[in-house]
Amino acid sequence: MDGLQGSQIEALQQLQSILGPHDTEFVVSVLESVSWDVQKATDLLFDNEAPKVIAPTQATPMEQLELDDNQNLSPPIRHSHRGQGNPRTNWSFLWSLLTVPLHLVSGVLRFVFSVLRIPIPSLPFMTTNSYHSHRPTSPDSRSITQRWVQQLEEETGACSSKRSIANAVTTGFEAGPSTTRRHTYPPAASDDNQKILPDFFDGSYEEVLDICQREGRIACVVLVSAEHDDDADFKRSTLTDTAFVKILLDNDFIVWGGDIRDKTAWDASQKLQATTYPFVAFLALQPRRHGAPGSAPVVTILSRHQGRAATTAPVLIDHLNTQLLPRVSPFLVRFKTVLQDRDRDRRLREEQDRAFRETARRDREAIEMRVRQEKEEEERVRKHAEDVKRKQEDSARQKHQAGIRMEWRKFMRNRLLLPEARGLRLAVKLPGNGRVVRSFPPSATLTALYAFADSQLIPSTSRPEDDPSQAPEGVVDDIPQLDSYIQSRTAGHAWWGFTLASAYPRREFRWKANASLTETGLRDGEQIVMELITRRGSANGQISDDEYESESD
Repeated sequence: MDGLQGSQIEALQQLQSILGPHDTEFVVSVLESVSWDVQKATDLLFDNEAPKVIAPTQATPMEQLELDDNQNLSPPIRHSHRGQGNPRTNWSFLWSLLTVPLHLVSGVLRFVFSVLRIPIPSLPFMTTNSYHSHRPTSPDSRSITQRWVQQLEEETGACSSKRSIANAVTTGFEAGPSTTRRHTYPPAASDDNQKILPDFFDGSYEEVLDICQREGRIACVVLVSAEHDDDADFKRSTLTDTAFVKILLDNDFIVWGGDIRDKTAWDASQKLQATTYPFVAFLALQPRRHGAPGSAPVVTILSRHQGRAATTAPVLIDHLNTQLLPRVSPFLVRFKTVLQDRDRDRRLREEQDRAFRETARRDREAIEMRVRQEKEEEERVRKHAEDVKRKQEDSARQKHQAGIRMEWRKFMRNRLLLPEARGLRLAVKLPGNGRVVRSFPPSATLTALYAFADSQLIPSTSRPEDDPSQAPEGVVDDIPQLDSYIQSRTAGHAWWGFTLASAYPRREFRWKANASLTETGLRDGEQIVMELITRRGSANGQISDDEYESESD
């Protein structure tokens, strides 16, 4: 030390402030091996692949408003983060081999201490997951923070608090006996003297700044170095202090921390210009001091606390209650009020848009229903018109057919009826109450009887002299030609529209071509009933099995 120059003494002090208590001669030998380059010495000790100077990471724009720490800070020194290469010195490799049995013993002790809820002593060999300088670094900042919180819980015998508010930030790393139970503040069971840690956010430092920017919350950044003698005391007294944890929870602080031997915490220490550990900084959104009116606020470093004396729980609590919170709370309250107003306006717009969409949907459904009803009405009107037209056509066709049949009756009365002769005297009961008697020669056919019965349906207003002398259709001059015509057109009795049957016992005399009366079994004096063929009920409301309308005597 006596033979060192001023620049060399300054380099030695800078490296010792980073490494913590170390053998001075060892640190001097390391600096001499790299020509007193602090950057290269740090890379060598942290086992980086090649000593090199890395340009400072561009941090989120922050304006330093006020610093509460009273120490004279040396200029910040940026260090490369250790790589993932192999050890470069033989003594480190030998030390790793010698400490293997100690790691096995430490695993058993860690398990016993965790079960008994006893704080784990901070010894170099007491961790299997400790932050030693040769451990590869995970690229996931979330897992790094979770691992650090887990080790913090094991060292202090405390558990991370669990927020009970709706927008809680979960930080639990559920691994090991110490993290199987989470608490809300204050602890649910006070008889077990359970210590509570702040609710550490497990994202990156940049995400913390983003949350401060978006939500207007105050950030508490905790940086430690396990190489320092005050590290264990700071963790067990300050971070588990009931009043300190309560004030952080009551004021909705977002707490983030890490060990500077991890890259994420090291980068944060460079951005916050931390030189002494333990280190605590408070950040929040504040208006620009020299910005134009109406300019957007920026995340600002409110205060920095370095060293054990400045990071005790009473000092931090007094600083928060008397200086920081009274100074920044009014602006944050206004900022959160603006956020709430914006959120309320956004929800109002969403409700209005939802109501507009609902109204538009109902109007669209009403229009579609009206269109559908109009189409259904048009279809109903069209079908009704078609039914009316079809009925009219059927009625006209039936009238036309009835007119032709009446012409046939008149033609048969005029040209085809046989004169009365001695033979078979038959009485025909007509529909209604009519009854006629007619004598037919023995040679007469069933067609002559049907023609006579059919001519009785001619209205009485029709005079015989007006009967046609020619058949309405075809050429028919006598009974045989009429038989031929009927056979060519229909099934016989369907053309006649009626059938003849004896009254009692009932025997039906269905029409057949060229069938004589005697062959059909008709006898002299037979009473014959004329039955109209119909599918509608008869006058007495009964329908016969053969679909004939029957007339009884």
